[in-house]
Order: sequence, then structure tokens, then C-alpha cells
Amino acid sequence: MWLLQPPQVRDTEVFTRLPERFRRRGVRSAWADANRSGQPTDSFLEGPVFDEAGNLYVTDIPFGRIFRIDPQGEWDQVAQWDGEPNGATFLNERELLVTDYRNGLMAVDVRSGAVRRFLERRNSERFKGVNDLVFDSRGNLYFTDQGQTGLHDPTGRLYRLRPDGQLDLLLANVPSPNGVALSPDERVLYLAVTRGNQVWRVPLLDDGSVAKVGAFFTSYGPSGPDGLAVDRSGRLVVANPGLGVAWVLNHRAEPELVLRSGAGSSLTNVAFGGPDRRTLYCTESVTGTVLRAVLDEPGLPLYRPGRADPRAN
Repeated sequence: MWLLQPPQVRDTEVFTRLPERFRRRGVRSAWADANRSGQPTDSFLEGPVFDEAGNLYVTDIPFGRIFRIDPQGEWDQVAQWDGEPNGATFLNERELLVTDYRNGLMAVDVRSGAVRRFLERRNSERFKGVNDLVFDSRGNLYFTDQGQTGLHDPTGRLYRLRPDGQLDLLLANVPSPNGVALSPDERVLYLAVTRGNQVWRVPLLDDGSVAKVGAFFTSYGPSGPDGLAVDRSGRLVVANPGLGVAWVLNHRAEPELVLRSGAGSSLTNVAFGGPDRRTLYCTESVTGTVLRAVLDEPGLPLYRPGRADPRAN
């Protein structure tokens, strides 16, 4: 199967776990009824993203919460609202932009906990259920609209929101679009297609369109690729909750490294952090655990509107 050599396999270590005081034991949620077959779910962590002080923020989908984890692994709750937050990235110095399955895009002030609507609908039509997002260096926001799509209903969407407010529909035929990440030169967007068990490669053309979209990587198992991240050398990190691993893929989509979950099998999302950005942090959603592993390349810095592009440094 491997063109060069089998990938190295390593275990992740547990960084921290959601404290008991935040676990909603015995509380039923509409999200768990629909997405976990009604199984008891005291939390479901997603959307890891770091601030410049080294704090890690994660979302809790079924209970509409945002948590902040300091570098020592201590937790506090930043915000809570009637929503189902998933992916997150910083909009500015103090606000997180969050994909909310119920409400569209929401902005969350991490200092006050205030929540405001950012983009609720498209042409008066509700989104299917937005999932993940990433900014490019020009301030364009790419985000996925997953809903309950899959191979039975391949109508998931990929959008681009331009800085002037223009909303472009780039793809509308995706069977469960999930995580998004950009190549270092921003000419390619990687798109996790969970129910298709693939990562698609989406070329971004100079005129703003896309063309020759193809399957970059194909996985296997009960649930396909979820969250994505890119390192400085252009390798793609793919969280795969169906297998409980994160793949580290080279430019030919060959796995160079497989990181195994150190707690549970639902490894849903990834983010680079630490002082040198060489530590990969992973959410293990079902157990409420954050895992980590040190890699040999730093992660690609994420762009945030309103400041200089960190990739230029």
C-alpha cells in the first residue's frame, strides 16, 4: 500500500480532561439524540484554537459552551448560549468566530462571554448546519455547511465569505463537508469529506472560482476525516474519529506518521500550539480529553483579520 515505506506510528499523551464540574451527567440533549443515537453524552469537544497567550479554546457542541484551557491544563468556561458550536477561529484580538449548527456563524467575546450573530442566513435561507472554518491572508473566510448530508444526500456546501460581505457558493455537491485547511501558498484548500471517507483537494483559481476538484486522500472505517491542520512544510494533518488516529500526510497524500489516540477513539480535531507551535493538540470528543504529541515541524500559523499575516514573518 505504501509507495515508500510504512508510516511511523506513535501514541498521543493526555494533556488534560474536562473537569467533573463541567460534565453534564445524565442531561439529555437534542444533539446527542440525533448524532449519538441517544447515548448519554456529558460533553462533546471540538474546534481547538489557540490565542497568542498560549491558551487553548475548545467548543462543547451539545451544551453550547466555549472553554478556555491555560498552558497548565486548567479549565474555565468562557461562554454558553442556546446553540451547538463546532469549529472556531479568531476573528480579532478578543472575539472567536464560531460555526454554530443551529444559528450560523457567531462571534464570541472571550473576555466578557458576550455572543453576537455574525452570519445567520444566506439570501434568507437557513444553512444546513455549518461546521468548520478558516481565514486566508486576504481576509476571505472559507466555511463548510454540513448538516446531515452524506452519500445518501451529497448536497453539503463549501462557502467563501469575502471581506466586503459577498458570499460565494464554491461547492454544493459534497457528502458531508467538515474540516477545512489551506496550503502554505493558499492556492489549494483541503476539505474533509467525512461520509465520503476522503479529503478533497480544491484548487483556488485567481478569478475566485474553483476547478478540477479531486480526491486527495481516501481513508476507511465507520467515520471519515474530520478536522484538518497544515504544518510549515505543507504536510496535512487529518483527524479521523472513526479510527481514533490523526494522519500526517506528505504532498503525495502518503502517511508519514500515524498518531493514535491515548484516550477513546473519537479523535475529531487538531490544532498546533506550544511556544514553537510544534505540539499538535487533539480533541477526543467522547471522553472530553485533549491529547497532544510533539512533531518535527511547526504548524502553519492561522491568519486573523485585523493584524499582519503571521506567515510573512
